Amino acid sequence: MGSHSNAEKDESATETETTTTRRGSLSVTESNTDCDGDALPPPPPPLANVSQFEEGEKVLANHKGRFYEAKVLEVAFKDNEWNYYVHYIGWNKSWDEWIGHDCVLKHNEENLEKQGVKQGVKSAMAWRVSKMKPRCPNVARGRKRKQDSVDNEENLVPSDNLLTFNIPPALRKQLTDDCKFVTQMQKLVELPRSPSVDDILKKYTDSKMDKHGRLSNSVEEILKGLRCYFDNALPVMLLYNNERKQYEETICGDVSPSSVYGAEHLLRLFVKLPELLIHVKMAEETLKELQDEFVDILRFLRNNQSSLFVSTYKAVEEMEKQET
Repeated sequence: MGSHSNAEKDESATETETTTTRRGSLSVTESNTDCDGDALPPPPPPLANVSQFEEGEKVLANHKGRFYEAKVLEVAFKDNEWNYYVHYIGWNKSWDEWIGHDCVLKHNEENLEKQGVKQGVKSAMAWRVSKMKPRCPNVARGRKRKQDSVDNEENLVPSDNLLTFNIPPALRKQLTDDCKFVTQMQKLVELPRSPSVDDILKKYTDSKMDKHGRLSNSVEEILKGLRCYFDNALPVMLLYNNERKQYEETICGDVSPSSVYGAEHLLRLFVKLPELLIHVKMAEETLKELQDEFVDILRFLRNNQSSLFVSTYKAVEEMEKQET
C-alpha cells in the first residue's frame, strides 16, 4: 500500500511538472515575448478569419442580384467579415466597388452554370469602355474638309476578328448631312431628343417581341451593352468640338446621354463599333451573333428613318432665343 501510495505521488508529481511546463509555455506565448524580451509574431488567425479569395483572383461577384465575372483588387477584414474591392471584367472602372464576402463566389464551371453567367455574348458585350482614351473626335480642322472620322467609314476593312457590316446608303447620307450641319453650317441637334436612344431601343425591342413573341437573353444583353457603351462613348468620341458645350450644359448629375440624345448620335456609334470591338476576345459564333443583331438594328433605323431622325438642325443662337 505504502509503495503504491509513493508511486501515485510520483505520477502526480510528474503530471504536476508537465502541467506546469505546459502552462508556462502557454504563458510565454500569450505574453508574445521571448527570452530576450523581443516581441514574437502573433499567432496565426483561426481558419474562419482567413480570406477565401486573394488579390488578383478571378471571381464571380454579385451586383444588384446578378453575378458577373470580376477580379479582386483589394482584400480587407472589417466589421467581422472579409470585404473585397472588385473590378467587373470588361466594364468601366467607375463600376469598381467594395462588396461583402457573401457576394463573392469561386470562378469555376459549376458556379458559372449555376448562376447563369454567360461567357459568350455577355462577356463580349461587357464593352471595354475603360480602354477608351478621353479625347475629342477628329473634327473638321478647316472649312474645306468635308468628311470626318464619324462618317468616313463607308467600307469597313475586314480582318480575322473584326466586326464587319455595311451601313445602308440612306443612313450613310444621313451621316454625311449630319456632319455638314454641325461642322460647316454650325447647327446642332436640339436637345433633349424625342425619341431618345432609350426610346429607340425600346421601340426596337417591341418590334422584336411583335415579330417573334419573345426576346432572347442574348439580345437583351446586346441591347444593354449598346446602351451602356453609348453612355460612355458619347463624350469621348461621338461629339464634334462645337457640340461639347451643349453636352456639358445638358448632361449633369444622374442624367444619362441615352435619355437625352437620339438617333443622330446613335448612328455615329455604329461607325465606331468595329474598331472599338476589335480588341474584345470572342468566339466566332458570338461575333456573328453581334454582327447580325447590329445589322438588324441598322435596318430598323433605316425603315423608320423619317420618324427617328430630325429633319432640321438649329443654330445655337436660335436655340438660346427659345430658352429666354
